Amino acid sequence: MSNEGGCFCGAVRIRSTGEVQAKALCHCTDCRKISGSTYSTNIIVPGDGFSVLKGKPKEISKKADSGKSITSYFCGDCGSTLWRQGETFGDARILKVGVMDDQSVIEGATPAVELFAKERVGWVSPVNGAGQKTGMPDSADA
Repeated sequence: MSNEGGCFCGAVRIRSTGEVQAKALCHCTDCRKISGSTYSTNIIVPGDGFSVLKGKPKEISKKADSGKSITSYFCGDCGSTLWRQGETFGDARILKVGVMDDQSVIEGATPAVELFAKERVGWVSPVNGAGQKTGMPDSADA
């Protein structure tokens, strides 16, 4: 399965040819800030099927709450965050599903888990059937 996406202005284009490994909402502060919203919607894909088709994204790394590094890749022109990757996820890429072109990819991204659920804003309801984690997937249930 091949899926393509890109930033708001079109300067950076990406492709994922691997199967989706996981689907998650994240309510952490970082995801709020990079999405400009109350959470981010993500699909996790294998790194070996991921490629940048056009442009050179900028990147910024920081230490996550876990103490491990995570890097955000974004368009230097329009600022759209396209994906993240870091030690916790191995070679996988955490794609921001809203940048994908195919509406069916977005529709198919119903989350199996919500990360950092304890940080969810009070007026956003939990996704029916999604696991509720207090942190990353290996953290205790909320």
